[in-house]
Amino acid sequence: MSAAPDVAAWRARMPGAFGGGPRGRVLAGLGWLGFLLWLGWALWHFDVSPQRLWNGLAGLATILRLMVPPSPGELWVDILQGLAESVAMAFLGTFIAAVIAVPLGFLGAGNVVTNTLFRFSLRRVFDGFRGIDQLIWALAFVRAVGLGPLAGVLAIATADVAVLAKLNAEAIENAERRQVEGITAAGGGFLARLRFGVLPQVLPVMLAQALYFFESNTRSAAILGVVGAGGIGLQISERIRVRHWDEVAFIILLMVATVAAIDWLSARLRRRLIGG
Repeated sequence: MSAAPDVAAWRARMPGAFGGGPRGRVLAGLGWLGFLLWLGWALWHFDVSPQRLWNGLAGLATILRLMVPPSPGELWVDILQGLAESVAMAFLGTFIAAVIAVPLGFLGAGNVVTNTLFRFSLRRVFDGFRGIDQLIWALAFVRAVGLGPLAGVLAIATADVAVLAKLNAEAIENAERRQVEGITAAGGGFLARLRFGVLPQVLPVMLAQALYFFESNTRSAAILGVVGAGGIGLQISERIRVRHWDEVAFIILLMVATVAAIDWLSARLRRRLIGG
């Protein structure tokens, strides 16, 4: 019954969109003017023109014609090896991040750590790590440990640990309290409450999230290989450089099939873990 007043109040706060008065209409007009000016500047700065778009689409059509029919080429063993490296990179990076994110999730949960300053500082560290993309980490680790899959594994693990830790902390904070209270009533200590009261509730969620990240990182690992972090991305970039588009098409189809298989398997595992 309270939805109608909430909607009315929300509409009243919208400047100019639902009759917010003269001041609201002026603000809305200025906002639209600023948006149109920004859009015009962006189109001019990026040199967007119909001729350029048409030439780009024509070039793309040529590339698509050269991709048919797909062909593995003579170095198909290298393609399979690169694909296996990408899957291994995604699995190892996700596994490392998931293991480290479990204790970090408990430290970032408000119902486990009551020190507000510590928890706030840790959450801001999570936000800082989440603000850096995997590709940036890959470039940094390529310079640190050299070319190869190790840089990709470290990049995936570093980029995902903060995200998984944040998700784990939110799952822990949403855990049912009655189980924890029952263990406390039975004389269980702090570690017993975490082990038998909280962890059984959140562990299926943590595993499901890790499986989803493994599926997503399998696709991301191909991009990391372009910057020298190993995997199938290196094979794609080499063939694009020499314009072997039929082999590029074969690699893309192979990647789609691999990601689809991992998606199917992880979806089944997630349904079993979360009981849905």
